[in-house]
Amino acid sequence: MQSDTRYRSTLPICGPDPKYIKKSQVKFIRPAQMSLFARVTSYPPLGQITCPKGAEPFRFTVVLESSTTFPIQPWEVHVWHNITDDGDWTALPLQRCDSSVAPLLNSNADEYHYFRNVFSGEIGSPTHARHAQFTVRYRVNPDAEWQWVNQQQHTSDGEILFPSETRSFDSDEPASAEDFSAYFESLSAHVDVQSCRSEAPGSKLWRVTGSITAAQEGQSGLTTSTLGVPASVVRYFALVRIWSPWLGPRHGKGKFALSEDAILCSFLRTDGVHVVLLGVSGLDNVLTLFGSDDNGAVVVKSKNDNLQESKFQVLASAAHDFEVAMSAVIYEARKLVRPFAEQTESPRVPTPVSPPGDDIVLVEKDVKAQWLAEWFDGLTYCTWNGLGQDLTEEKILRGLDSLKSHGIKIANLIIDDNWQTLDKDESQFRRGWKQFEGNPDAFPKGFKQTIQKIRSTHPNIDHIAVWHAMLGYWGGISPDGELAKRYKTKRIEITDPAARGAIAHAFDRGSILAIDPDDIQRFYDDFYNWLASIGVDSVKADAQFFLDLIKDPTERRRFINPYLDAWSISTLKHFSTRAISCMSMIPQAIFHSQLPTNKPTIPLRNSDDFFPNIESSHPWHVFCNAHNALLTRYLNVVPDWDMFQTSHAYAGFHAAARCVSGGPIYITDEPGKHNIAIIDQMTAPTVHGATVILRPGLIGRTLDIYHDYNEGHVLRVGTYTGWARTGSGILGFFNISSADRTSVVNLLDFPGVHPDSTGEYIVRAHTSGRIAENLSISDTKALVSVEVKHRGWEILTAYPTYSFGLPRRHNPPAPTPGDHHLTTTTTSSTTKVAVLGLLGKMTGAAAIVNSDLYVQDNGRLRADINLKALGTLGLYFSDLPDWDIDANVMVTILGKPVPRRTVWKEGISQGEKEEEEEEEASARVLAVDVLAAWKEMGLKPGWSNEVLVEVFVG
Repeated sequence: MQSDTRYRSTLPICGPDPKYIKKSQVKFIRPAQMSLFARVTSYPPLGQITCPKGAEPFRFTVVLESSTTFPIQPWEVHVWHNITDDGDWTALPLQRCDSSVAPLLNSNADEYHYFRNVFSGEIGSPTHARHAQFTVRYRVNPDAEWQWVNQQQHTSDGEILFPSETRSFDSDEPASAEDFSAYFESLSAHVDVQSCRSEAPGSKLWRVTGSITAAQEGQSGLTTSTLGVPASVVRYFALVRIWSPWLGPRHGKGKFALSEDAILCSFLRTDGVHVVLLGVSGLDNVLTLFGSDDNGAVVVKSKNDNLQESKFQVLASAAHDFEVAMSAVIYEARKLVRPFAEQTESPRVPTPVSPPGDDIVLVEKDVKAQWLAEWFDGLTYCTWNGLGQDLTEEKILRGLDSLKSHGIKIANLIIDDNWQTLDKDESQFRRGWKQFEGNPDAFPKGFKQTIQKIRSTHPNIDHIAVWHAMLGYWGGISPDGELAKRYKTKRIEITDPAARGAIAHAFDRGSILAIDPDDIQRFYDDFYNWLASIGVDSVKADAQFFLDLIKDPTERRRFINPYLDAWSISTLKHFSTRAISCMSMIPQAIFHSQLPTNKPTIPLRNSDDFFPNIESSHPWHVFCNAHNALLTRYLNVVPDWDMFQTSHAYAGFHAAARCVSGGPIYITDEPGKHNIAIIDQMTAPTVHGATVILRPGLIGRTLDIYHDYNEGHVLRVGTYTGWARTGSGILGFFNISSADRTSVVNLLDFPGVHPDSTGEYIVRAHTSGRIAENLSISDTKALVSVEVKHRGWEILTAYPTYSFGLPRRHNPPAPTPGDHHLTTTTTSSTTKVAVLGLLGKMTGAAAIVNSDLYVQDNGRLRADINLKALGTLGLYFSDLPDWDIDANVMVTILGKPVPRRTVWKEGISQGEKEEEEEEEASARVLAVDVLAAWKEMGLKPGWSNEVLVEVFVG
């Protein structure tokens, strides 16, 4: 960064009332002047990596909010940048534009005493591909000193990559091995690089292999192979093993440096190319990870459990888009793990189209009406944090009674750790499991009686799951218990130098007693058959990483895959998909059990635990999950972001994250400590009285792959719900820093909105209900902004709008004497419509099963909307203020008119209560209280589990 005009004052703060000044927002103009309260937000934001396509001009937009305690000032705003062919730094003056650009959707500028100033400007792309930087400077008038935003906000310069057009990825021909060497300096001669044909258009793919020494004398073979130094790297991202059972993100700039082993690495180069490396494990008893050396080279760390020399396998891809590069290595990895992968002569089974064609009829054995609901679509309660580890029947029933008394109807219950009959020991991590029957001290009348009592007193609970460890319990199987007598056992030595906290004590003994792999299938079948017989119909299998801690290579070969297979087979046999895989982010399980698509999808714990009492853990928890999902969204699993408490200080933060995750939602409230408002925003009742979560169809993941947690940028999590092009993109915003943040987002940032998308969109904020209208990708100013305070969050949803020409009749004025030719006239106007889903829900668009909008022959607009749950349905009409509900609107449910009081126009709250006329004039949303209408009309669902709402306007 170069400049000779920067200024930083060291004088004491002076100025307006301190209540209007935030410490991070005090700006000094010059020593003799008062400080102004101002806040600057830019698009793209400082620190964001952006890759514009082609040579079109690149537009900067800067929003400057200044205190209303001062007069309006003639602000000047520049982008200071080196987006030039010679790399010299220069200023781009920005022009003031309409203050309505990038509207703030979730707070009120007047309420916070802001003047809102918007500036914009374009700059042409450099002739050659390059990595450029920028920051923003501003001053109150020509006589004032420049203020530099990166200094005031303590952030790095913004970064922009202009991709090269010379390296083409459009060819279907495989890249050569020589092409791969261009991405690494000093590529090792000890690895073999083979080019592969990529199944992800727009990418190149290679397979890198090398030799690993054989296991001997009870030790696995370990080989470290230097791959090479990644060339021209701007930033990198890696998923590392932060501990044996869990993955987590690591970021860096320039020189590659990791302190933990990684299974996935991605490098963003100065030419805009993403180079992705994926270490393949679990095949042929080999573990493959990545590290770095002092020179910044990628090091392949391989572990071989075979008694003969083996090969490690690394998949590498390159593309101008990270998701394309990821797809390339994942598709190839799926082929590697297929048992028939080498049978290249066999014809491939075609993938069925979705939806099926008109000539295909689907027949089910047990036909029942459903919207493909999974068991984890219901709200789940877990006992872990809420009831503690010393579980008893009384504690469980008391917790469930508390939920019931507060009107919280859960669909699933997870009875977590410590229900089992265990050894007596001072540490739970040294205790072994003795018998199938539950702890007699906690369940004196038997565990079956407890399950039956739960089901009789809480009939709303459809599914009950119990926790157990993969090897039985944390300390394995008790040598003195019934299980050790009934099944063949084996004492195995385990080790984990990275173990932390109390779990580290589990390894003090050095060995653990486990069911022998020869008997593990019978063991799981017997255990799950017993659970099913007492009314338990689902399981959570935890501590699966113990399989990777087995020290002896022979025992590792005998245990890892047989255990994983036995567990999968038994869960499918006894519980279908009602199983949760936990502490299982070990590479062998990822490739052996979680990547193949030859079995149904189950939830996979996507990160380390929710720790309610560790303040710093909460933003990291969401950040970690959003980045882990960059990989897990490609696996045959549903990423599970863990439980949380609704009465917690971060409750809304966690709730919003779970809603946009696309995964299940579990709560773990202490009895009597429930936030009903939070629960209501996550869930909705069905026509059958159950409670469901509104889960988007796409797995949520971070949109900013290379943003470091320590940079403090707003975390953006993107997901999508509905059919392609007609569905809705959803963005969650999470403040992971300690200071308030504002984020400006482009329409194109929403998942599902593409450069070739047509038509217009609206964007609606969940917390305020505010709407930005008439947005289209052809408009360079299609921006919106949100403010997220400390612990703050927001969810924006982008809806495509549909335009209809509706006729309107205009009656003539009352006739005057002598007038004989007055007639009624008819004109046509354009009405833009969007179906919003359920209002007041964080992901209310996910409640829509399908919708159909069309104009009938009589000129009336008709909307047929199928919902999976009850609540307040919202429909956006661009000209709703011109319509009268009584004269122009008709709403029916299942063909029956709804009560008039359940339909109204919803305006936008502006902080202070507005006049009724202003509220009416701002109303663009027609609200229909489907839940109230359903109850008042006494409707019955019949055979369906959906509700059909019909809206007629005209």
